Amino acid sequence: MSPSCSLSSGAPSDLRRRLPELLPRLRARARRLCARESDALDLVQDTAARALSYEARFEPGTNLYAWLERILVNLFVSRYRRSSRERRALAGLADDPCSWLHADAPPAMATLGPQAAGVLSGLYEPFRRVVELVDLSELSYEDAANTLGVPIGTVMSRLHRARRLLAQKLDDGGQPLAA
Repeated sequence: MSPSCSLSSGAPSDLRRRLPELLPRLRARARRLCARESDALDLVQDTAARALSYEARFEPGTNLYAWLERILVNLFVSRYRRSSRERRALAGLADDPCSWLHADAPPAMATLGPQAAGVLSGLYEPFRRVVELVDLSELSYEDAANTLGVPIGTVMSRLHRARRLLAQKLDDGGQPLAA
């Protein structure tokens, strides 16, 4: 990194220098994503704030607009998902305004039928264990990974394969699993 880009030298970084000129393009992109102008402006403001807080991660000489746009799109997707969850929760309250007074229902997959339990018990132990933790005990991938002492990717891979094997086995009417 050249001394002119260093924050300690007092010179503005490439990001801080070029961000104002890229804001109109970011606003145009945000307007295409958001239904309301105010949401688009909030999205651009949060993008700029996030970019400045992660300024050290930007590699000088790379495409600054592409980096900023990736931040903007990621923020948009996160907000969309959050608002979808909120809408579903509010819809549940609209159906039953006193639902918060009721105890949480037991997990939908807390118990298995005899055929499914038999198929699950026939799985290779690492696959069976990950299904028990994630699907039956409703642990997050991260918690399951910590419990098993494996990376999250391994949990995801085992869970995918185990679900596929379970579905295949149940579709076959309980025939033995192929190795």
